[in-house]
Amino acid sequence: MLPSFSIVIPAFNEESRIAKTLRLTFDYLGNVSPESELIVVNDGSTDATATITRDVFSEAKIATRLLEDFPNRGKGAAVRSGLLAAQRPIGLFSDADLSTPLEETPKLIEPIADGKIDIAFGSRALDRSLIGQHQPWRREQAGRIFNLLVRLATGLPFWDTQCGFKAFRLDVCRPIFEAARIDGFAFDVELLYLAQRAGLRICEIPVRWNDAEGSKVRFLQDSLRMLREVIALRTRRSF
Repeated sequence: MLPSFSIVIPAFNEESRIAKTLRLTFDYLGNVSPESELIVVNDGSTDATATITRDVFSEAKIATRLLEDFPNRGKGAAVRSGLLAAQRPIGLFSDADLSTPLEETPKLIEPIADGKIDIAFGSRALDRSLIGQHQPWRREQAGRIFNLLVRLATGLPFWDTQCGFKAFRLDVCRPIFEAARIDGFAFDVELLYLAQRAGLRICEIPVRWNDAEGSKVRFLQDSLRMLREVIALRTRRSF
């Protein structure tokens, strides 16, 4: 069994898979941590994401909440909203596609609960043998280049800042969430950058991962925006 924690799932136009994701999460938490809570942050969806979420939540035997962010602000804003609203000692956010299986959760939760670290995040880069379904070649290579540029621009020692599976000890991380400003896909880098500057204990942990169709990242447009945001971190003083 795991100690109680909050799972935050940011959702933007996820009507095709949100019901399955929520039911899988219910089943998982019911088996390993029934006192945990599930928070979905609807990030200005224009489809039936919110309606489906409400319907499925009516079946839940665990604590659930639906937060509404309107208009669409971006994944970073949605994740921060959910983590700041979390009521358990540890908060974990997962992408709605569950690219990292929920069964990998103990790898992140247990070392935080044991007081060893403050932030644990999943990595595809540390052990690529754990990747089942790979991304298209061009997107995978772009990800590697992006993470190299992140290391050069920020001094962060990590190899995969973008995996959508991260856990936080909330009492020490709330100031980080409150100070963060990036609402788009580079928000992960900002959180880790601010956490390192604050002297928090951070650990990158290899996890299983499978590419899922339906990524909201627009390959060229969002990649360039993410790069600009990362470079700007070096000149902005958030603390």
